[in-house]
Amino acid sequence: MRKERKYRDDLEVIFEDQWLIVVNKPSGLLSMSTGKDGEDTAYSRVYDYAGKIFIVHRLDRDTSGLLVFAKDQETKTALQENWDEAVKERGYTALLEGRIEDEDGWIETWLYENRKSMKVHCYGLAPQDSPDRPPRKDWQFAATHCHTVRHIDLDGQTYTLVDFELETGRKNQIRVHSQWIGHPVAGDRKYGAATNPIGRLALHARKLAFIHPWTGKTMRFTSRLPKSFRIQH
Repeated sequence: MRKERKYRDDLEVIFEDQWLIVVNKPSGLLSMSTGKDGEDTAYSRVYDYAGKIFIVHRLDRDTSGLLVFAKDQETKTALQENWDEAVKERGYTALLEGRIEDEDGWIETWLYENRKSMKVHCYGLAPQDSPDRPPRKDWQFAATHCHTVRHIDLDGQTYTLVDFELETGRKNQIRVHSQWIGHPVAGDRKYGAATNPIGRLALHARKLAFIHPWTGKTMRFTSRLPKSFRIQH
């Protein structure tokens, strides 16, 4: 069975076969419940649509875009245990504060997640064990390619629409790297944004390609930018 782009009032199914469901998650919706009964999440909506399902990866609540679910435990395990090898392309689009002049850029840093503050911290140099830094074993290398799409002037502020390609898939990677280069994602107060021109975190998961765990085929999916991103300048 294969279905594509099936719409409901609260869910857009991009792809479905006997093992997988790929959906387009809206901004403001958790990927999965934090423990509250009856909480509206992407998981609960897909469950209502398809029955028993398993989440393969997550998007932040305020990030929109492509999200993958498995229909059985074996498929979930097969993907999760080989996720970094299976995923061939991860593309995002974000609206960043300020004007970025470079057409293309490459960001490489080390990231550390503070479990108490629930924030990810960024370091430019390779980790060294020292009393004032986290243990080296807790650091993760992160690499991001960025491409400037266009500049937007809005309400006296300048923004840059940027396409990102992830070489690594770390938590909050684009948000932290954007802050690191001095151009936070618009609407991202957690990582330094001062403005919120579209009323949400301006980050969208627009492209995902991975090797299907059972057919071996490369599956490529895209998600168009939400209407809120289509700002006229």
